[in-house]
Amino acid sequence: MAVTEASKRFAQHEELITGTEAVAQALRLADVDVMAGYPIRPYDSVMSAVAKMIANGQMDADFIIAESEHSQFEIVKHASATGARVFVGSSGVGWMYAMEAIVVTAALRLPVVALVGNRALDDPGAFGVEHNDALAVRDAGWLLYWVAEGQEALDTTFLAYRVAEDARVSLPCALSMDGAFLTHSQHLVMVPEKDLVEAFLPPYDLKKRRFHPDNPISIAPQYNEDWVMETRKQSDAAMRRARGVIAEAYEELRRLTGRGDPNPFVETYRIEDADYVLIGMGTVAMPIKVAVDQMRERGKRVGFLRIKWFRPFPDEELRHFLHGRKGVGVVDRDYSYGSTRHGGAVYNEVRSALYDLADRPPVIGFIAGLGGREVSVEDVFRIQEQLERSAAGDLLAESAHWIGVRGPVE
Repeated sequence: MAVTEASKRFAQHEELITGTEAVAQALRLADVDVMAGYPIRPYDSVMSAVAKMIANGQMDADFIIAESEHSQFEIVKHASATGARVFVGSSGVGWMYAMEAIVVTAALRLPVVALVGNRALDDPGAFGVEHNDALAVRDAGWLLYWVAEGQEALDTTFLAYRVAEDARVSLPCALSMDGAFLTHSQHLVMVPEKDLVEAFLPPYDLKKRRFHPDNPISIAPQYNEDWVMETRKQSDAAMRRARGVIAEAYEELRRLTGRGDPNPFVETYRIEDADYVLIGMGTVAMPIKVAVDQMRERGKRVGFLRIKWFRPFPDEELRHFLHGRKGVGVVDRDYSYGSTRHGGAVYNEVRSALYDLADRPPVIGFIAGLGGREVSVEDVFRIQEQLERSAAGDLLAESAHWIGVRGPVE
């Protein structure tokens, strides 16, 4: 994207930092008031970076170490209710241990921003990336974003606060980042000065919903059958409004920083004339793009689409970019045992989004990269080969393809 007139007003400098360090820099610039932590890899890298900045006098925030993952989410939930801008995070089974507080935060419509350093759910033990941890809240009222690289980690943290705290939305937002592949790898990141962030991000203000002695209100009353359905519908309306708020905020961030994809919800790569389109989330974008380039050199018309926002799901963009293609291959870094065609969560969402199209393409599911296993360029070649064969065959007899699995498998 070309440098905009607005972006020339603000100084930015380049740093070589990890994905988690980029998030920590964003928290400093966003003036986070309260942060809670319980050590678990890879979220502990954000904790370390923030603790260092506080100790060095570069950041002013209350950093509370909890005795468990559940408690750290309780801390930020209550702090958010009193009007504090908050941050928290976890990974894998730690995220699941906090689930009671996590779902309540969404039901209370509190704009907590959290990092999910995507990690496999035990057992067997694995520190590597899988997306099932963050996907566990896909139906609970959390905004969900999948980050692919360091600059996006920093910029999207600002975006998360702007959207989550908007009174039209007021929902929590989780930034999902692939453990190790993104959280611990270094990237060149343009870090803005504070004046840019202040121009983009207004102060957090809960207004009449703020929990304060001067504003007596009731929080989390027992509604049962009388009003629960109405509160669920209000959350549904907030999630629907989020699309417009995201588009508005994203365009403003692009104008101020002078960078960013044209579309806030998806990234497309060499898709214009593609017969086949591969889809993925997070860092799997890199090997797929490399493979797309190499397949293009061989004359194959293949493109790639990366889903950025999973909630709200980009139905409109998928229908716009995918109608009429010869085949669509969805690469899930997750699993959904017993689901339709035994595919992953992303596969089933994509297939559902395209169902009403008159010229809907065949959609084939692939499971790859579980437990932190690398998805190689050669794996993508195999995926494309199976996509072409499956798209031309009897789709009703097909189920998702697991890539690179060694036997025995039953």
